[in-house]
Amino acid sequence: MNFDRKDYSNDTLLHLYHGLLKPRMIEEKMLILLRQGKVSKWFSGIGQEAISVGSTLALESDEYILPLHRNLGVFTGRNVPLDRLFAQWQGKTTGFTKGRDRSFHFGTNEHHIVGMISHLGPQLAVAGGIALADKLDDKPKVTVTYSGDGGASEGDFHEALNVAAVWQLPVIFIIENNGYGLSTPSNEQFRFKQFIDKGPAYGMEAVQVDGNNVLEVYDTVHRLAQDLRQNPRPVLLEALTFRMRGHEEASGTKYVPQELFEQWAQKDPVENYEKWLLQEGILDEEARMRYRETIKREIEEGLRVADATPMPTANPQQELADMYQPFEPDASLNLATGNSQPATEKRYVDAISDGLRQSMERYPELVLMGQDIADYGGVFKITEGFVQQFGKGRVRNTPLCESAIVGAGLGLSIKGKKSMVEMQFADFVTCGFNQIVNNLAKSHYRWGQNADVVVRMPTGAGTAAGPFHSQSNEAWFTHTPGLKVVFPSNPVDAKGLLCAAFEDPNPVMFFEHKLLYRSITAPVPDAYYTTPIGKAALVREGDEMSIITYGAGVHWALALADEVGLSADILDLRTLLPWDTEAVRQTVEKTGRVIILHEDTLIGGLGGEIAAWIAEHCFRHLDAPVHRVASLDTAVPFAPPLEKVFLPQQRLRETVAKLRSY
Repeated sequence: MNFDRKDYSNDTLLHLYHGLLKPRMIEEKMLILLRQGKVSKWFSGIGQEAISVGSTLALESDEYILPLHRNLGVFTGRNVPLDRLFAQWQGKTTGFTKGRDRSFHFGTNEHHIVGMISHLGPQLAVAGGIALADKLDDKPKVTVTYSGDGGASEGDFHEALNVAAVWQLPVIFIIENNGYGLSTPSNEQFRFKQFIDKGPAYGMEAVQVDGNNVLEVYDTVHRLAQDLRQNPRPVLLEALTFRMRGHEEASGTKYVPQELFEQWAQKDPVENYEKWLLQEGILDEEARMRYRETIKREIEEGLRVADATPMPTANPQQELADMYQPFEPDASLNLATGNSQPATEKRYVDAISDGLRQSMERYPELVLMGQDIADYGGVFKITEGFVQQFGKGRVRNTPLCESAIVGAGLGLSIKGKKSMVEMQFADFVTCGFNQIVNNLAKSHYRWGQNADVVVRMPTGAGTAAGPFHSQSNEAWFTHTPGLKVVFPSNPVDAKGLLCAAFEDPNPVMFFEHKLLYRSITAPVPDAYYTTPIGKAALVREGDEMSIITYGAGVHWALALADEVGLSADILDLRTLLPWDTEAVRQTVEKTGRVIILHEDTLIGGLGGEIAAWIAEHCFRHLDAPVHRVASLDTAVPFAPPLEKVFLPQQRLRETVAKLRSY
């Protein structure tokens, strides 16, 4: 193996040596502990250390790195305390996830590292969001993120590279090409010859390095980083390497031909670099042993501290609380506590636009992202004129890359910014589902990083738009701890809840019924205000029964009550996660008869959860069975006669009559 020292000092070369040796020695110790049962699982990076070490040490200490399973050298290169690393792997409270996650599934803003989730690809888009924040703030920084050759088959890889290229984000995408995705060889993963062939297709520079040559990796990343700080753009860096152990230790290596091990053993990154340093007189035997003794003592001390730390004691209240970043809303902004304000008659759609505009004015760090939202103003024209007021930096058209854009929102949060992601239609959220339920929702619980992201979701049927533009999919998200789910039914709440969603530092799924956009109006206060998340509203009082609903269901209930002379409590939930249990309790205790109405299909809808809660907590106050009314358990049909039968209005009428006569 050839090493070109160029103009690097002996100190730099020895710093690289120490950087290589430390993760290798830790890994050798971990393999012993694994056999002793003191560590439950291990993903070995032996043979690949030069990539993480060389790239990490080439960056400035405050530039973010997003590593994978086999990048221990990133953490040691950033001087993460070993006792905390060992505690993390043991599931101890002093680890970075308090025992809630394992391996390198954590981040630490102190060391500017954002760890992976098991789905491998999503962190690539998060890197783009971090780089976007730096670019918006005119900070000359670069972000580095890693993908294995197997993980590069995922759609997240394509989306992240595509968005980074379109937005010219200063990200170095390092592909650790070790020839295998677990046991699947490259020829069963992809048909191209090498990853650098992909760069031109994305419109980005692509560079290939010997991933076992720490000096080559260091020099290449150092050179690229210097350039990208001044000329922001993404670069694809392919590092050729080999994994000398199994994907994780339990999987073994029987699927790998023995000759490959023999071939790559000759290219061991630690042994070859050490041999070269000795030959060049940069390192002598005494110093070599001194490095090893120093690292050994550090490992032993780190293990002593970690071993002495007890396993976590479960506290259910604390576990529940940590799903969300603590937040106390500003009560002075609450419309209910303020004096009457000047108001203008506004449609639902205009109220949302008004709240969005005023939030942009209130929060200079807020960035809007979505398909066609810039000059075009969005398909519903909600952001029309925003580019002229706020500029294209903060009002960003996106490629059709929902997953990457949601991931970028998390990256912006890591850098202290707020973001809104507009799904053109709620149905399309499926393309970004993983980022929402596994990254945004779990981030604070796992490592204390909130996701300050609002995902706006135009939803609902009634417009003859068919199965892919009409779904009510809120129940997908009410089942996901860590998210907040909001669904306003009127213009006043639409503006107030949207402003509250931006004020809240947690991820909020914000549903907007398309049929209501231009069909209802109300006097909406002109000034900025908020409506409390988590509080229901009693929109009409009565004594015959309670109709608990939200969204378009509120209007169906009001219309039917007027038509048939029904005296009913009509409770608008407004927030679906967390929903207002106390308001539900009060109306159930008052009337004793309950209908839960929603546009979503019946089976698995939120109505089932509320009905179960009522049965558990309010049973003695019931004078009749709790009834649920919802749409048919089918896809949303296109033809208006079919859609009319799909929707629940007629079944609501029948259920009201049935409950009245019970």
